Amino acid sequence: MEIEIWSDIGCPFCYIGKRNFEAGLEQFSAKDEVDVIHKSFRLDPSAPMAPDASMAELLAKKYGKSLEEAKEMNRQVSGAAEAAGLEFNLDAVIPSNTMDAHRLIKMAEGEGKDGEALEHLYHAYFTEGSNVADAEVLLDIAETLGMNRGTVEQKLASNDYKEAVISDQNEATRLGAQGVPFFVINRKYGVSGAQPPEAFLEAVNKAYEEEQPLVDMSGDAGASCGRDGCE
Repeated sequence: MEIEIWSDIGCPFCYIGKRNFEAGLEQFSAKDEVDVIHKSFRLDPSAPMAPDASMAELLAKKYGKSLEEAKEMNRQVSGAAEAAGLEFNLDAVIPSNTMDAHRLIKMAEGEGKDGEALEHLYHAYFTEGSNVADAEVLLDIAETLGMNRGTVEQKLASNDYKEAVISDQNEATRLGAQGVPFFVINRKYGVSGAQPPEAFLEAVNKAYEEEQPLVDMSGDAGASCGRDGCE
């Protein structure tokens, strides 16, 4: 079974969705037969490398809210993260450009460590308050993963993997993704948003048991992030 997951490091519901998906998959009887493929989807390709605004300030501007209202939105997201077993420190988040972070995931994929790379990047972004556009942050993560720091540094200084990141996003658009996280199971079932673990379990069970043409698994979408924001 092949499961493709489109996500962005700067998407809180992608991290929550990843954790819920993993919890659901853990209950799947054939979990050892699942091949998870991580795909790139940048919510804001124009985001700066070194932003001068906080996440709350950006939310307030985007939605026409007060700063306190935006902080309350963040507290609600943090509560959802806590329910999934995650710790979010959204006041410390540096909402920077994620292109190079996605490129690092692509590099790690060649060593079978893309899932680990994504997990480290999420933790750095949402828990530690690190700037994932900073080369030193990415190199430290690469080193933690056992990757060659010098090789990764050279690749980050080049244009390697940029086209692969863009191609992933174009593919998601062709498949009809309106936002992320977006899960595609065997190219038969699509699951959008940070669904609860039992929804993911139901989807993988159904895909595993049935052999049929592409099915539109519609219904109430879980929380997700699109270019216009998270909801």
